[in-house]
Amino acid sequence: MDAKIVRISLIIALAGFIFGFDTVVISGAEKKLQLLWGTSDAFHGTVVIGMALFGTLFGAIFGGFPTDKIGRKNTLIWIGILYSVSAIGSALALDPVTFGVFRFIGGLGVGASTIAAPAYISEIAPAKHRGRLVGFYQLMLVFGILAAFISNYVISGVAANDWRWMVGVEAFPAVIFTLFVTGVPKSPRWLLTKNKPEEARIVLASMSNNITLADMQAEIASSKEGTKASENIFIKKYRFPLMLAFFIAFFNQFSGINAFLYYAPRIFEAAGLGESTALLSSIGIGATNLIFTFIGIFLIDRLGRKQLMYYGSFGYIISLALVACAFIFEWEGIAVPIFLFLFIASHAIGQGAVIWVFISEIFPNHLRGSGQAFGSSVHWVLAWLIPSSIPFLFTWIGPGPVFGFFAFMMVLQLLFVHFIMPETKGISLEELSKKLTDKKGS
Repeated sequence: MDAKIVRISLIIALAGFIFGFDTVVISGAEKKLQLLWGTSDAFHGTVVIGMALFGTLFGAIFGGFPTDKIGRKNTLIWIGILYSVSAIGSALALDPVTFGVFRFIGGLGVGASTIAAPAYISEIAPAKHRGRLVGFYQLMLVFGILAAFISNYVISGVAANDWRWMVGVEAFPAVIFTLFVTGVPKSPRWLLTKNKPEEARIVLASMSNNITLADMQAEIASSKEGTKASENIFIKKYRFPLMLAFFIAFFNQFSGINAFLYYAPRIFEAAGLGESTALLSSIGIGATNLIFTFIGIFLIDRLGRKQLMYYGSFGYIISLALVACAFIFEWEGIAVPIFLFLFIASHAIGQGAVIWVFISEIFPNHLRGSGQAFGSSVHWVLAWLIPSSIPFLFTWIGPGPVFGFFAFMMVLQLLFVHFIMPETKGISLEELSKKLTDKKGS
């Protein structure tokens, strides 16, 4: 692979690091904040936790517009600014509503990053390495999760208001990312969609990716045959990629992954572990996630997206069923942490490695931003609804039935993978567009 493409991909993937850090850092502070401000479970889940997810939903729904309009690079710069403002504002907040507002701002950045970053990387990556390069985003995401768990463990107890340091430390990587992304070139495919061939030629000439401007123009022109300027992703011809984006995002969240990441220490405490041990176990979760994400990214262009989804689905079903049994039958000791480590490994090698790669591949160039916005929106609607309901559900019916339901949903995911999901590895973006588009539905 061209060293410059790898370097640029890693810089763009830093958006994923801050995404992961932002998502999980609240897990170390959320119980402290509920005690500090004396909020109910419903208010805590909806405002203190849910506002960030609500912001992420808005960022996902509307992030496709700036991604297509002002470009992938400029959108990522604004994402870095949103992350920075959110971290500083959250750390200085004096009440739960102000805290929720600044977390909402950070959520906007998270949601938009799931569109702009994978779109950018997929458009500069050679087809045979695209899975690995877009996978850098997920790798950085889980590295950010691990960093947040470690940060929470180290900072916990250092001061009366240690939660301010927990959420505020995110400002450092956010500012660094913003500065780095200003130095990357614009996506050549995006430049061509905006009729800027000379700028695209300069970008391509600086990369040794074995594709010329003429080749890229020919591929894009071929993929546009039979398309209209007024098209959108909701017309009949794009119903199959739309369905694929919906279901992979739907099942990602109905595994319970975000619910678990937001409440990992609380879940471990419910299983009988003390607060310090729960935080330490959370670091183990982050490390497991990172290791198996490495494995998933190593395998994604070798075995393919579908094969990894098979592995992940079987692992989900086994681990979630065991976690449910552990809570229902009150198994004591280290059973729950071990089963949850298996759950995280299954997610990392399957859905975690595949989702953002797959969604970035299945839509045509001129609709990639809006297509990813749709898939990301489905993901974040559920990522808002499910974690926001966890405190209430754990109190009402208990963790066992909740994890049992997630296990059942993963049986349905396995059926989706087997009967519907296509393989996309090693195929150019333009060729995939042809294969997945229903020309009869034009």
